Amino acid sequence: MGRARRNKSTAAQRQEGTEASGPAWSKRLLAWVAGIAGAVALAAFGVVFTDWYGTHGSDTVARVRGVAPITVGHVAVDYSERDTVLREPVTDPEDRAVMLAAHADQQRDAMLARHRIALIGSMDVTVVLTGNRGSLRIVDIRPQVLARRPVSRGARLIATKAGGEAGTVEMAADLDRPAPRFTTGGDSAYFRKKQIDLKRDEPVTLSLSFTGKKAYYEFELRVTVLADGRTEEVVVKGPDGGPFRLTGEAARYRSYYRQAPQGGWRPVSCAGRTC
Repeated sequence: MGRARRNKSTAAQRQEGTEASGPAWSKRLLAWVAGIAGAVALAAFGVVFTDWYGTHGSDTVARVRGVAPITVGHVAVDYSERDTVLREPVTDPEDRAVMLAAHADQQRDAMLARHRIALIGSMDVTVVLTGNRGSLRIVDIRPQVLARRPVSRGARLIATKAGGEAGTVEMAADLDRPAPRFTTGGDSAYFRKKQIDLKRDEPVTLSLSFTGKKAYYEFELRVTVLADGRTEEVVVKGPDGGPFRLTGEAARYRSYYRQAPQGGWRPVSCAGRTC
């Protein structure tokens, strides 16, 4: 009798253990299935996100961070073998010493910028732009005149010339016009028929020519870019961070300087324009 009771008790315990282990096993199975499903969903999301980021995401991040659609990587004005004019004469003794110094190019460049140095009649500018979007289009570039004043007469810097002709440029703009624009031969506006397409990290080099004979001009470039279905404007300034400067030629100047072979600039006496 006692043995039968014990056997019955043991069987009941086994049944209870089986019933208890059933829900636990089911929970583990469901957790495993959920983990697999989560991993598959995460992998699918990763593929979709990677594809989206590769095509659109990097552009979205760039816009959120305020990154311009193009980067102005390089700006240079060709001063080689060209006479220039200062808006104001050099009167300060320290500035005169910098003008004469043979090895003071950086100081002299800063001083000449303060005196608003400008090329005479025409200038050639090289600008390198690099794309910051998956794709974009430069739909317009135009000179924006910031100041127009009488031609500069402060001081003429007479450069040493080696002869030769300057090369042709791709686009030209006449600042004497009421609304300057870039043209390519004749009077046809460049960006009326052409645009410049760029991809991310793709550079383009622009060779730009400007003329201005009637006045002294300070100007900058406004680049209109179409990216992601909207237009943005990027400003291009001169190499010193200020405006580009160009002046017409004057009959006489208050002072004259000639470039010295060893460096620096020496004051010279000129009768009229015989220099």
